[in-house]
Amino acid sequence: MPTKLGLSAAALLVASFTGQAFAEEVNVYSNRQDFLVKPIIDTFTKETGIDVNVVFLKDGLGERLEREGRLSPADLLLTVDVSRLMDVVDKDLTQAVESEILEESIPAQYRDADGKWFAVTTRARAIYTSKDRIGKREDITYEELADPKYKGKVCTRSGKHPYNVALTASMIDEHGVDYTKTWLQGLKANLAQKPQGGDRDQIKAIKDGVCDYALGNSYYYGVMLSDEEQRETAEAVYINFPNQADRGTHVNISAVALAKHAKNKDAAIKLMEFLASDEAQHLYASANHEYPVKEGVEPSALVKGWGDFAADKRPLVDVAKHAKTAVQLVDEVKFDL
Repeated sequence: MPTKLGLSAAALLVASFTGQAFAEEVNVYSNRQDFLVKPIIDTFTKETGIDVNVVFLKDGLGERLEREGRLSPADLLLTVDVSRLMDVVDKDLTQAVESEILEESIPAQYRDADGKWFAVTTRARAIYTSKDRIGKREDITYEELADPKYKGKVCTRSGKHPYNVALTASMIDEHGVDYTKTWLQGLKANLAQKPQGGDRDQIKAIKDGVCDYALGNSYYYGVMLSDEEQRETAEAVYINFPNQADRGTHVNISAVALAKHAKNKDAAIKLMEFLASDEAQHLYASANHEYPVKEGVEPSALVKGWGDFAADKRPLVDVAKHAKTAVQLVDEVKFDL
């Protein structure tokens, strides 16, 4: 049976209400767009015969699950960003999974100790620099972007975007609240323009001469380099992995969790275990230009060409617990205004 990517939640609910029987299937609520997960889902269905229905949700995953309650058709949650993940975990919308395959495949720092979520890939919060005006900066740190010598040279998206919230939360975990507030004030003072756009727009801003430094996730660089129409823009910058001399580069995750009211639990766990396999890790990371979490699985040739880097090893749950404080600090310093 073909994968039904993009099937509406309403259709899934109808199936649930009418008691329609499916041989084996998994219903996935995903923060990831269809085209990013389709190759992996298609391979899973081809190898197992288990049908997978994916509903893409840009935002509001937790709210939707709460609203649907026990009638929710969702079996598996596929999310990006540890703060979004912890939102559904803290709302008790997931359930624990016991699986030797998952525990042996995914390092402890990238999974919940109680089995309520498992990372699939990681992405680095990089600092891009202008090739022409700055060059490669292997010694760069997040902290120094707040130094007055960078005044008018830095670009970034909204400080309230989950990717920047997670970075700020990691700064709080590393340095404390007072230091991080001062850092945000310094970073705001150095911005070349108000926070705006997405990560790819920051790379374009460097290409256009608006700024010389920009924060952005590593996989956007890979997406642009792989797109003929965006390659020239991407080739105007270097990707740099900050804080290599101390704690390492901040990384975030994409992850899976079993929904609390999953009705196809066995099939959902099979999909979770498939996502942790060598084959799926390589497929998933290659399709999205991210890093596999499973040791021994190589990233794509493009990503590997950026070189090795040391990632921040702190447990991501320690970062996520500072997310609300991070947002408060962004408001206090009026970062986006």
